[in-house]
Amino acid sequence: MKKVLPVLMALAMTAAALTGCAKNGGETAAETTTAAATETAAETTEEEITTAPETEAGTESAGAASSDFTLRVGSLKGPTSMGLVELMDQASKGEAKGSYEFTMVTAADELLGKIVSGDLDIALVPSNMASIIFNKTNHGVNVLNINTLGVLYVISSDDSIKSIADLKGKTVYLTGKGTTPDYALQYLLKANGMTTDDVTLEYKSEPTEVAALLKEKPDAIGLLPQPFVTVAMAQNDALKMVLDLTREWEAVSGEDGGSLVTGVTICRGELFEEHSDAVKTFMEEQKASAAFANENVAETAKLVAAAGIIEKAPVAEKAIPYCSITYIDGSDMKNMLYGYLSALYEMDPTTVGGELPTKDFFYMP
Repeated sequence: MKKVLPVLMALAMTAAALTGCAKNGGETAAETTTAAATETAAETTEEEITTAPETEAGTESAGAASSDFTLRVGSLKGPTSMGLVELMDQASKGEAKGSYEFTMVTAADELLGKIVSGDLDIALVPSNMASIIFNKTNHGVNVLNINTLGVLYVISSDDSIKSIADLKGKTVYLTGKGTTPDYALQYLLKANGMTTDDVTLEYKSEPTEVAALLKEKPDAIGLLPQPFVTVAMAQNDALKMVLDLTREWEAVSGEDGGSLVTGVTICRGELFEEHSDAVKTFMEEQKASAAFANENVAETAKLVAAAGIIEKAPVAEKAIPYCSITYIDGSDMKNMLYGYLSALYEMDPTTVGGELPTKDFFYMP
């Protein structure tokens, strides 16, 4: 796969728009990806990703490589990486079944650039970014699984807020306009018979700005992703999670509305022909790592701190149960993700790359 300097330069220029995160307390670029910026970058890459085979996604070839192939895996410094830390730890000790080279970055466009250039084989990215890449690169990637569900929460010291409708007439502080938190909140306002005329949205460039404002004004209302929610609450014990946007989404989306899907795992299409065994081994170990994170919170928190995702293990331990770390593949993944992307598409087609992905987007074991 050829590496093209102009492509990478174009991607680098989108860094500021793609990332709505600070450098302290853990990065959550996956939660604040700007769809328009992602699409702009992806438009320059249409012929740079090798086209996925026309056969059903995931079909093995007769010459599938052995599992000793080293997979280069990229993730974001936040909940997506938190679900991988146990596997990262095993790999560093030589105890993993597969062979891996892990890269953890703080900006989503870095993962996009590395996938395009061929420097990564697998990447854990925002769900709408996965759809945009798929549409703009001639179906050059496939989604393997959902790795993170909703991590967005409304926090405040105002106990009167018990539903989206209770935000009417109030001011909500959140990260950048045109990001995942913005899209999610606007979808929920519309579903509850409201518009942005009913709620004042004050945009900040980074989650830490919202957290700092909440520390100074405890009566303010903020929309934040984990782990910034936990960090903000540690700084001000008057704050509490008053709304879980995942539950609010599911309450109004109906059976076909999917769920609030934050992060997915994508794979370069040609790997299914060249190294299908290695991909399957990774999926098995990723699933086990996600389960470990949810079942062994204290131990995972230590690994999270050691990896530099969250500075302090006690904060990580409080945040992990709310980070919606998961592993969902197959038909459940397809239904949940397609429902979520459909909701975004109905609100603004550009959020998913102009059109909904076709069935070969989804890897079906």
